[in-house]
Amino acid sequence: MPTARSPWRLVRAELRRRPAARVSLCVVALFAFLAAAAPLIGPLGGWGPDEFDKSAVDPYLGGLPIGPLGGVSTEHWLGVEPVTGRDLFARVVHGAQVSLLIAFSATAIVVVAGTAAGIAAGYFGGRTDTVLSRLMDLTMSFPSLIFMIAMMSVARDVNRIVLMTAVIGLFGWPGIARIVRGQTLSLKHREYVDAARVGGSGPVRILVRDILPGVMGPVVAYTTLIVPGMIATEAALSYLGVGVRPPTPSWGQMIAESVAYYETDPLYFAVPSVCLFLTVLAFTLLGDALRDVLDPRGGGA
Repeated sequence: MPTARSPWRLVRAELRRRPAARVSLCVVALFAFLAAAAPLIGPLGGWGPDEFDKSAVDPYLGGLPIGPLGGVSTEHWLGVEPVTGRDLFARVVHGAQVSLLIAFSATAIVVVAGTAAGIAAGYFGGRTDTVLSRLMDLTMSFPSLIFMIAMMSVARDVNRIVLMTAVIGLFGWPGIARIVRGQTLSLKHREYVDAARVGGSGPVRILVRDILPGVMGPVVAYTTLIVPGMIATEAALSYLGVGVRPPTPSWGQMIAESVAYYETDPLYFAVPSVCLFLTVLAFTLLGDALRDVLDPRGGGA
């Protein structure tokens, strides 16, 4: 009789079976590395993200970059921003750090809060389940994007990265809480949970040692699917002008600034847009592969 393989061995087998998932994992690892090592990688081109190079733009042509492809040269590997002459490579790398930092931090808030609320609602039931379920419904009923824009617009003299992380995380937890609640309802009457309860284990011990490991598969799978939504939300808020403020770079902010130049300097628009697209696509494909292995019932086949 063949022995059952662990979920993580199944994940590795699924990644080997799907070339798209392997490529997605490489893309995710690349951008995560760029974000983590941005202070070291950004200056490799010889320019910081906030350094102006007026010699790279033509003041007689409205500040358009000098040279082909938006000023691509040995000094500026991806060209420069119009008017300012700031190095696009340095700003894209540092923008990756800001965008992914906000997305990953907001995802961590969502996963921790959603998992805790879902386990508590599913295990304790009764009034606890009712209160938490109504809170989920209330949070999900808010027009979240409009509320985020309003909160970001009225907040002044605060750390924008911390504020964006908190605001985005505030509205994201009910989705994963519902998933975890459903998983907990199916686990809390299993034999090993009843055995732990009869053996004198308290609720906290049962939740941590018996319930939590059982819901971690779906949580990991859906965490990977949450990240692209967080990246897109941060980009949308920055694009609308209520996110990270200049001169701090982010991909959404760069896309917003490049819209005015998409005809005269298309590379300025294309570089942050392609980075955003590839990151979101890679996380989505990787999340689909993980969900098929770790939570096959949630795949919606």
